[in-house]
Amino acid sequence: MAPLTPRLVVPIDVKKKPWEQKVHLHNRWHPNIPPVADVVEGELFRVEMVDCTGGRVRDDDSADDIKFMDLTIAHYLSGPFRIVDSEGVPASPGDLLAVEICNLGPLPGDEWGYTGIFERDNGGGFLTDHFPSARKAIWYFEGIYAYSPQIPGVRFPGLTHPGIVGTAPSVELLNIWNERERKLTETSHESLKLCEVLHQRPLAILPTSENCLLGMIEKGTAEWQKIANEAARTIPGRENGGNCDIKNLSRGSKVYLPVFVEGANLSTGDMHFSQGDGEVSFCGAIEMSGFLELKCEIIRGGMKEYLTPVGPTALHVNPIFEIGPVEPHFSEWLVFEGISVDETGKQHFLDASVAFKCAVLNAIEYLSRFGYSKEQVYLLLSCCPCEGRISGIVDAPNAVATLAIPTAIFDQDIRPKRLGHGPKLRRTPDVLRCT
Repeated sequence: MAPLTPRLVVPIDVKKKPWEQKVHLHNRWHPNIPPVADVVEGELFRVEMVDCTGGRVRDDDSADDIKFMDLTIAHYLSGPFRIVDSEGVPASPGDLLAVEICNLGPLPGDEWGYTGIFERDNGGGFLTDHFPSARKAIWYFEGIYAYSPQIPGVRFPGLTHPGIVGTAPSVELLNIWNERERKLTETSHESLKLCEVLHQRPLAILPTSENCLLGMIEKGTAEWQKIANEAARTIPGRENGGNCDIKNLSRGSKVYLPVFVEGANLSTGDMHFSQGDGEVSFCGAIEMSGFLELKCEIIRGGMKEYLTPVGPTALHVNPIFEIGPVEPHFSEWLVFEGISVDETGKQHFLDASVAFKCAVLNAIEYLSRFGYSKEQVYLLLSCCPCEGRISGIVDAPNAVATLAIPTAIFDQDIRPKRLGHGPKLRRTPDVLRCT
């Protein structure tokens, strides 16, 4: 007998706001956000989702929507889903939840996406000291391929994936998150020695009730206010999975997530048509609305059996990711290196963030010789299928990071050539600016 059609558990109407959807969405992590549906392990189910901003970015000729984006909204998630076994017994704390991605893609009729650079004073990005102003590129999809009028001469297959897949934290784990991130925000920038490249941005994003969406919990009630003041933001990845932005997590992949609350309360969102390793511009994948078709399996007692805590409690664990067999295949790459010496010439000790920053800057400088603005290249490296690596982390004082770019995504030869046979410069449309 042919397999059944996946059961649709969260439908999305892209013409409606996130809070107007038929099934309630949420944009925070908290154990008391109620599940919107039960899912039986082994059942194939379909989850639709809005883009990470809930439709606030428009397909138009201005980057004003990126510049003035209210980041307290991010990210809108579909779920939570209470996972039960065939006898109706829910997943329990200490279990491991295996989530298989069977299918995914953009929502039919909404086949476009965007990549942005946030304003320096409103989120910024990995290179916000070099690119302080908001910019935007619109991408259109042709089957598995994406192209942008703002970055011409480039076309590549997307490795579509969800940026966020995670389970709900327990009260204890939520308290751990909030306490350690609060302490970090109280730290003087000058006292930090690692990752000094990131100091121009907020060190952590703490709970706020502003624009808080808590699913079926009615806004303005005492329950809503209490949870809104405690609920963790969805910006970083954490022990529950969350915003890990692993670009290879596409069809056929599995995520093994720790279970911290009864039912696991699985949520997902932040769909990407494509992303480069690091998602360096922050709004940096090709963001889109989309769908996932999933199956879940409960591995009883799996946390203790398979996840070793790296921290002071049994809750300090991390998911395991099994990458699927589907990905673009490229045979030729240009690889750019960076070491932990910053733009001022200052030596850092085995700082992989500084090394990766230098690798990205080297790639931007090089590709801008082929008729592109540096903003265009920055956006491109954030969303095309480039590969970031930590190549060396032991040879003091320099960490070594690399960024590999597939040459086939360009319509011109970008390899170095003999003098007199270099790049043929051309004027191209630029990325979208603010009006």
